[in-house]
Amino acid sequence: MPALESHSPHKTPSMDTARLYLPRPSLAHCLRGALVRDTRGVTLTDAQRFNFFPATPYCAITWFIEGESLEVQDGTRDHERSPRTPYPARIMFNGPFPRPYVSWSKGPLYAFMVGWMPEAMAALTGIDPAAYVNRVAPAHEVLSPQWMDWCQQVQDAPDDMARIQFIESTLDPMWRAARPDGIPGSQLVEDWSSHVALRAATSGLGRSLRQVERRIKQWTGLPLRELKGLGKLERAFFETIQAMENGTDNWSDVAEQAGFADQSHLCRQTRRLTGFAPEELRRRIAEDEGFWCYRVWGFQEQAST
Repeated sequence: MPALESHSPHKTPSMDTARLYLPRPSLAHCLRGALVRDTRGVTLTDAQRFNFFPATPYCAITWFIEGESLEVQDGTRDHERSPRTPYPARIMFNGPFPRPYVSWSKGPLYAFMVGWMPEAMAALTGIDPAAYVNRVAPAHEVLSPQWMDWCQQVQDAPDDMARIQFIESTLDPMWRAARPDGIPGSQLVEDWSSHVALRAATSGLGRSLRQVERRIKQWTGLPLRELKGLGKLERAFFETIQAMENGTDNWSDVAEQAGFADQSHLCRQTRRLTGFAPEELRRRIAEDEGFWCYRVWGFQEQAST
């Protein structure tokens, strides 16, 4: 996985604390990528130690290698005063999250997260993504002993590159044997969800609309309508990142290019899936340390093309 550093037109206190590693091409539709958050040696205020994540259709495994992070119970609505619950294990699993999510780090943190396409997670581990929508659980309560051995080897690796080399070398042969035919040429949610819908509609038994919808939810954990909404928002997000780099932000143009009915529709969906209106989200991505995940995912689109 090549590493892509977080960058933006505006510097936040610790722009070098987030890294994104994209999977090798053969694993592009098994893994979405690996995120590293490393704030060791960086002084952050309490407010800067929040971690904001958008709604996502992906599953993930997170390793807390050093430091402690807490789940913020009420998400973006009142994150500074909401109750915070420590994660009960050093290795955690989460399913798809069709709502924004917030955590808070007690101090310096070194965490390694791998995002999985839900179909791949189901095919390789036998986990039902639908059973873990909006859920975060200790990995040992979800994964088999064999997969927990795999997780422990990731945890014990000496550094990020060793972790990535182990992940890729072990998953590559398994994914080659398990991946479905006709996977799309893009990792973007919009392209992936269209492929899932087409495959569901042309699968063997039962092709009624209800059966297709049931099949999509079984494979991904989310209904097709939710996947389409996330795909549009992702496209709008990348349009916004491009506008930030160009020094412009016309929300009407962003809404039209992303396929929303109008600017109001874009605003409603952005608030629902991130917790913030578009202009507030744009400002926070540029200035707020807690939005490191948005920056590293957003600006990688330009860096990787």
